[in-house]
Amino acid sequence: MNYPNGYQLPFTSLRVITVTGNGKVAVQASYVQLQIEVSTEGKDVSEAQKENAIIMNRVIQSILALNIPREDIQTAAYNISPNYDFIEGKQVFRGYEVTNALTVKVTDISRVGTVIDTAVQNGANRISSIQFRIENADIYYQQALSLALQNAQTKAKTIAETMRLPLLPQPIEIVEESNTGPVLYKAVAMADQTISTPIEQGKITISATVMVKFQY
Repeated sequence: MNYPNGYQLPFTSLRVITVTGNGKVAVQASYVQLQIEVSTEGKDVSEAQKENAIIMNRVIQSILALNIPREDIQTAAYNISPNYDFIEGKQVFRGYEVTNALTVKVTDISRVGTVIDTAVQNGANRISSIQFRIENADIYYQQALSLALQNAQTKAKTIAETMRLPLLPQPIEIVEESNTGPVLYKAVAMADQTISTPIEQGKITISATVMVKFQY
């Protein structure tokens, strides 16, 4: 707004403190999800498929015998691909590779090593992933978010007290930063084994981050 004789009201800038708050909650995994694979090769694709089906059925039956519910065993992938060797610079067809992958949910984490060993002993030749997971992850994320907000408030208070600001800062904007899913992945390369595979149960860390602007 313009006033007579060119007078203007003085411009008052908004004084803002911007901080980032972080919160973390460590949670024990509720279950483990394994990906178990059977890979077979053959000159004839039907032979490789037949051999794969026989082995995979044996693997599935052995896992069911461990009292793993059938609904916790699901097909994850089924692939057929040609294989080639390179001899003296030439591509030579070697045969077909058939790969069948299962996901197995193991709720008793102490038995994960037994499940892996049983699958390997019955013909599985690859454990492509081990995923520690938790149920109701959103509950723990809300706890982490609350800790992140408290952390931001503590930071702003520390800044205000250290800088001898006249007033305690008041939040005027809060932005929740994106976060990745609460999953801990651990890849394991399997070889021939005759003893129980040791699987250490690490805790899953769920994190939350907020950016908060405080006015003072």
